[in-house]
Amino acid sequence: MTMSLKSMNEEAQALRSQGKHDEAIELFMKAAAAYPTSAVAEHNLAAALGDFGRADEAETHIRRAFAKGLKAPESWLVLARALLAQGRLDEAREAFEKTIELSPLMLVALYEYAQLIWMTTGDSAAAIAPLNEMIKSYPDTVDMYSTKARVMMYTSGAEATYRFVTAALERWPDDVKLLILGIDSGTLVGEAATALEMSDRLVTLQPASRAVQEMRAQALLASGRAEEAVPIAEKLTEADPNDQHALALLATVCRLVGDSRYQGLYDYDAFVRAYKLTPPDGWASLDEYLSDLGAALRARHPFKTHPFSNSEEHGSKISDLLEMDDPAIKAIPKALAPAVNAHLVHLGTGTDPLRSRNTGRWKIDGIWSVWLKPNGFHHDHVHPTAWLSSACYIELPDEIDAGGQEGWIKFGEPGTVTSPKLAPEHAVKPEPGMLVLFPSYMWHGTIPFGGDKSRLSIALDIVPD
Repeated sequence: MTMSLKSMNEEAQALRSQGKHDEAIELFMKAAAAYPTSAVAEHNLAAALGDFGRADEAETHIRRAFAKGLKAPESWLVLARALLAQGRLDEAREAFEKTIELSPLMLVALYEYAQLIWMTTGDSAAAIAPLNEMIKSYPDTVDMYSTKARVMMYTSGAEATYRFVTAALERWPDDVKLLILGIDSGTLVGEAATALEMSDRLVTLQPASRAVQEMRAQALLASGRAEEAVPIAEKLTEADPNDQHALALLATVCRLVGDSRYQGLYDYDAFVRAYKLTPPDGWASLDEYLSDLGAALRARHPFKTHPFSNSEEHGSKISDLLEMDDPAIKAIPKALAPAVNAHLVHLGTGTDPLRSRNTGRWKIDGIWSVWLKPNGFHHDHVHPTAWLSSACYIELPDEIDAGGQEGWIKFGEPGTVTSPKLAPEHAVKPEPGMLVLFPSYMWHGTIPFGGDKSRLSIALDIVPD
């Protein structure tokens, strides 16, 4: 007996939530085949394919949904994302505009449309313009203001964002999204006292929220009250031991208060290690492979500047590398597998948050490429949902060897404001063909570099399999 379309969709969504991506897509495909006249089945399949990086297939199925009569704004958003992932930027922009025309209050579409404008132009005013127009039309929609503030954080800077958010909070003093943005921007511009007051209000509104508790800890750290943040970090890690951001927060408060748990989490000698890639079959040497891989990656970096919500500054990022049809890119997993396997052997097992998850088996949970222009860098950050993270260097500027650590990867400097300020503790000099592996909870960033040459790298997140 054939399952109903609703049941198949619910089961597929459950598989997605469990991280069983291939099984989820297989079931979405079965649903589309079992209900060949259903535009909804095509949409669900297209959305899943797009979310898992299979953009060309997502486009095929969402166009089939259109042909079967589906014209929903959500479907246009699936198309916009698929076109964007394929680098068809003008078509993606048109699809975003159609989505917004059909549903002006679909804030996720407005946000992603603003991001596309920003990445292709580097113009903050142009990126914010669609939000300004919508605010004129919907002046009483508070989420429109918080969406604009999110865009401003990445295009206009913390100072402008803080002024905008504090003005909006005068009208909506209890809006959670605005309060979070106020704390985030306030700590960055030195308004720690006000950020702490905002966190007080936030905790009274949603005391059980993990995000709220993290913002409270962030405000405490910026205010020099790390002791009060210790129990918050402990509760967050106890509730979800695999949350890498919570582990980073725990490490930071332990470092500030002199708790020995810090050394156990940030053992650079044991946990950070560099390896050389292995030339995959088909390439006679690593240099030959890096040359082909670099050419393939450079050709696929279409943007003028970085996306929102990412660590890079003055550069661009492309995701879902393994879905790209190029032999050098497809060979990346084979090139890095020996290094990852060796690192798991090196780590061994233990009771700490890193080694306790080491089964000796692993899988890639995201792989991307970053191209940084001169003066580019990565802000200090962590990877909240991974286990091991990495940086792999393909092409490097001459300044790497200049003696000032320009372009090096650094570890230990928190990506959140602390009082007193904490400095980086460890750095690794990149080399072409080098893969650096480290715990995903470890704060890491890069030192800006000068000169006139760019820095091309790939990175991947790894989880136990």
